[in-house]
Amino acid sequence: MTRFVLVHGACHGAWCWSAVEAALRRRGHETVAIDLPCRGEDNTPAREATLAGFAERVARAIDQPSVLVGHSFAGFPITAAAALVPGRIEQLVYLAAYVPEPGRSLREMRKAWPDQPLRGSYVMTDGGAAFTFRADLAELLFYHDCPPESAARAAALLCPEPVAPQETPVPDTDAAVALPRRYILCTEDRAIPPAFQATMVRDWPAAAVRRLATSHSPFLSAPDELAEMLCCDR
Repeated sequence: MTRFVLVHGACHGAWCWSAVEAALRRRGHETVAIDLPCRGEDNTPAREATLAGFAERVARAIDQPSVLVGHSFAGFPITAAAALVPGRIEQLVYLAAYVPEPGRSLREMRKAWPDQPLRGSYVMTDGGAAFTFRADLAELLFYHDCPPESAARAAALLCPEPVAPQETPVPDTDAAVALPRRYILCTEDRAIPPAFQATMVRDWPAAAVRRLATSHSPFLSAPDELAEMLCCDR
């Protein structure tokens, strides 16, 4: 049995993993899906959110050996968490996720890539301390291959995301590099271009990169295929 700790991306919450959790549990594994700060039962104001706080939230969930899975933006907090509890992480899995570069924030990485589909898709909230995605574009960007009712439900659940963690570099990326790592590249992704994903892992061993023919949200569109890839590629 493997224990999976699942970390959502920007504007999402632990809710997005429910189908994957069920699929992993059917295969005999244990799962823990967490909410990052500023959502769910956590009332941290957006202006007080930090990448360090996000990483600490992830680290607290890893109280025993676990495979740590991060989607999209969560590539940053799972990488930061690796420096806090490296001995309890059996493997890092980046799912259509940003792989932090030393000294660069997510915002800097995104701006450096010429094709950014997310540009113009979000609106600022909390006086500029947070953002969320336009509901009319979210389904096209994140959920285009999901059942319509699932896509509409997910778009309605999107919440404001603090800006500051996305403007902060991971202070220590070496700890993550020293751990076993895998990347799941979503080839039909309309949010993080597949070519951008491929560039982030261009120096990784070929065996560490798998491809899934889905949108940015395989946890909704292909939960069984994603679960199989998570539990079998170890």
